[in-house]
Amino acid sequence: MRESVLTRLLMVLPVQAMIWAVLVVPSFYLIWLSFHASSFGADARFVGFANYARILSDGYFWRALWNTAIVVLVVVHLELLLGLGIALLFAQGVPFRRLLIAIVLAPYAVSEVAAVVMWRFLFDPDVGHVSYLLHALGLPGLEWAVTPAHGLVLVSLLSIWLHLPFTFMILYAARLALPGDVYEAAKIDGASLWQTFRRVTLPLLLPAMLMAMLFRLIFAFRLFSEVWLLTGGGPARSTEVVAVYLYLEAFRYNAFGGAAATGWVMVVASLLLAAPYLWRLAKEQRGDA
Repeated sequence: MRESVLTRLLMVLPVQAMIWAVLVVPSFYLIWLSFHASSFGADARFVGFANYARILSDGYFWRALWNTAIVVLVVVHLELLLGLGIALLFAQGVPFRRLLIAIVLAPYAVSEVAAVVMWRFLFDPDVGHVSYLLHALGLPGLEWAVTPAHGLVLVSLLSIWLHLPFTFMILYAARLALPGDVYEAAKIDGASLWQTFRRVTLPLLLPAMLMAMLFRLIFAFRLFSEVWLLTGGGPARSTEVVAVYLYLEAFRYNAFGGAAATGWVMVVASLLLAAPYLWRLAKEQRGDA
């Protein structure tokens, strides 16, 4: 018996060691670093909550946090609506479904750097094909390089395009897993398409929807590449998000303590945004139990 327990411990030891090395130890180090003033060529000096106080009194940080919250909420909910609509459409059966699924999943194979380069060219105000099409239709183009709101709109669209396959795969798999007899029963009872969706499909898909939204919210809150490569946080740091603010703290201003404090503020802020989804997901799980 003792040998069996020892064998099990030895089998999980490599995984536990990796978790501690990759997650736990760096997390504790960042907590320690957030209470110190640290930079290149200087010893870390304990400053207490000074890093947190400086960050929370910085107007650029609050602008970056506001931009992040707006982009995240827009991206997550629009992505959910699009993913749900496409998943339901494909589940009903459409011609060339396999080809269409491959087209929907294609952006997941594109690196973020390549995607940003492509979108910069397509939405270039002077020579971009999408900008030309918008002007041809009499619609205003996106002046994303000079107008902060346009820059955030383009970042949101790019993020949705890149990560829509993730949400779609979760919802499509969940829809295919639903039992067919409940739809047969709804049809026999004379339920319309809207009533079937509202009373049958939506309640059954709600746990998968909440899970997809939760994961995307966490991932989207770390938004960096799209903003950094597209606008660089400009003009005048007006399109900056929290991850870009953290990067500037660490690698432009060499304030490693402030960057560590920003990272923990990001964790707390993302948990606060995710709290309603976590609460509803826990409620759904208790209801299923």
